[in-house]
Amino acid sequence: MAARRGGAARSRLVGAGRWRRWTLDLTPLRSSRDFRLVFAAAGVSSFGSFITYVTVPFQVAVMTDSPLAVGLLGVCELVPLLVMGFVGGALADYLDRRLLVLGGEVGRLALCVVLVANAAADRPQLWLLYVVAGLTATMDGIQRPALESIIPRVVAPEQIPAAGALNSLRHQVAQLGGPALAGVLIEFVDLHWVYAADLATFAASLGCLALVRAMPPAAGDRPSVRAVLTGLRYARSRPELMGTYLVDMNAMFFGMPQALYPFLAQEFGGASTLGLLYAAPAVGSLLATATSGWTGRVHRHGRMVLLAAGAWGVGVIGFGLAPNLWLALLFLAFAGAADMISGLFRMVMWNQTIPDHLRGRLAGIEMISYMTGPLLGHARAGLAANWLGLTGSVVSGGVLCVLGTAVLAAALPAMRRYDGREGLARKQAEDAARAAAAQPPP
Repeated sequence: MAARRGGAARSRLVGAGRWRRWTLDLTPLRSSRDFRLVFAAAGVSSFGSFITYVTVPFQVAVMTDSPLAVGLLGVCELVPLLVMGFVGGALADYLDRRLLVLGGEVGRLALCVVLVANAAADRPQLWLLYVVAGLTATMDGIQRPALESIIPRVVAPEQIPAAGALNSLRHQVAQLGGPALAGVLIEFVDLHWVYAADLATFAASLGCLALVRAMPPAAGDRPSVRAVLTGLRYARSRPELMGTYLVDMNAMFFGMPQALYPFLAQEFGGASTLGLLYAAPAVGSLLATATSGWTGRVHRHGRMVLLAAGAWGVGVIGFGLAPNLWLALLFLAFAGAADMISGLFRMVMWNQTIPDHLRGRLAGIEMISYMTGPLLGHARAGLAANWLGLTGSVVSGGVLCVLGTAVLAAALPAMRRYDGREGLARKQAEDAARAAAAQPPP
């Protein structure tokens, strides 16, 4: 009898171990107070930001009835992003990263106030929406490199994959809930109240960020053109990192149909379906993140990024060809899952292998890579829709995404061969050498 009970207990333990290998690792939340605070602040802020992310293109679409006008929002964001991504990265290596994140959050709050006031006016101004889009990109350029650079400082190196998965989960919950709520609010209340919902989230995010401990720089270089060039030279010296930037930019440039959502929503049932289109990729991303335990046992990170980017393109093709709403949502969810898998492996490659004194500058380069693609992709989708129609724009973009990924896979052998264990060992050796050089002579 005792033997049978012991065997049953061992079976339960084995089953639990197998389950944990597939489920999300919550260790960073349990072990790091600062990670919990940053996680909560970014989660609340992202939720509100996604409400505005849906509402601004919708407002432009209502005012202009032009896919190209909606796509041009991305162009307005691109130039400040390209400049401020480098500036924000250099600042994150020189100043207190917590203060930079706080400053960016205050700036975004002020811009949200402008959106509320503009939407409440008797005659809302279209030009003001483009200006706010550009200034929001400026705030992102200041805030995001510092925010991403905080994570390796508040969790242990071996917890970085788990922290990346948790941050992805936080982002996807916001991407799922924010657009869904925006769609409901757009249907039933005036637009200035929709923007006000975003405004309300800033109280919680600022309160959490104020409690995070100071994050002084790790003896980084003074912000300058030379400091920026140092980061660029390091990125160029790592072909597998350059590969992650190029693969993601290709996927997002060709396979980003979001500028067309306000118009596709009308074909699928009206404004009430708009939130579903924005939220569907987050459903797939959420499922991918919740079952991401297996990613910690995969070491060929570059290969997984390539495969996932190709799968994203396949999902976009299916979305463009879908004959009804539910099949379209299914393909968007598939694409979102593929994008999340790609993102998880990219984050591990970045966070486990980049030295801390360069982390801010490389985070700025990363931000430019994963934001430039979508922003240009919005403009591409809107322009292609004028020539090929909505379906032609989406499907052609998905096809070009798959073909571009295949070309990059052939052109980037270092990325295909990349092994995360070797990358982590190299980073640890670089850190040890830098620490030894900083020691005063005996």
